[in-house]
Amino acid sequence: MQSAIRLPVALLLCATVLSACAPAPNRTASAQGGILPESAAPDERLVLAPPPAPGSAAQMDDDRVFRVTRALKDTPRWTLAQNDADLAPAHLVRDFSCATGFDIDLAKAPHLVRVLERIRHAVGRRTSEVKKYWHRTRPFVGTNLPICTSPEGLGLHSSYPSGHTTAGYGMALLLAHLMPEHASGILQRGRVIGESRIVCGAHWKSDVQAGYLNASSLMDTLLAQPELQDDLAAARRELLAMQGTQPAPDAAQCAAEHDAAMHSLLTEP
Repeated sequence: MQSAIRLPVALLLCATVLSACAPAPNRTASAQGGILPESAAPDERLVLAPPPAPGSAAQMDDDRVFRVTRALKDTPRWTLAQNDADLAPAHLVRDFSCATGFDIDLAKAPHLVRVLERIRHAVGRRTSEVKKYWHRTRPFVGTNLPICTSPEGLGLHSSYPSGHTTAGYGMALLLAHLMPEHASGILQRGRVIGESRIVCGAHWKSDVQAGYLNASSLMDTLLAQPELQDDLAAARRELLAMQGTQPAPDAAQCAAEHDAAMHSLLTEP
């Protein structure tokens, strides 16, 4: 386990951005792909409040929620949380199919892919920066309680804010921007993806809440960048075209997502 503490330094961006690992920017990449620099996004060390202090009421609530939700192991909600842990771009986009009513196929949306490529560095660097700054220990460390994914690659001390929540809710904000007619369902699904990290035991409740704010502040700024507007408009056209041709999502999956949304782990445990 000790080696896992250092492993995420190299892999952290895989778990915190809306697409794949973000390479360091260079002049060629910027010129060819229009990759937005981290300076295009706010400094999340200033945006986010500190995580709960040891012994505080907020930390005691985090402790309680972590322990209560271990009882979800092997339930349908646990299975959904395992699904939601997969941040591969095509998988993450498809997770919003029930919210839109059609199967979202990233392979049919090259402009959406381009948007993700252009923002991933800024999102990844800013999220990595604030994780390293707070260096918060994850809830499962020092316990033998179950978590829904392997601890390898998570980073034992990179809990705050939740990178998976940043990715999931960030994707929700992007898709809601592109399809405002489906915004309510999309944003609800983004919330559930964040709550799945509580189910997993990979994050404290307050990590997830901070992840929503992290995603919101980053995406609000990045989606307003003038150089993204042509790609965003083209990505909307791609999604609208899919809406009329793609099959409906799996009904059982949609039922599981709806049930999770109706039983929020931010209030119920």
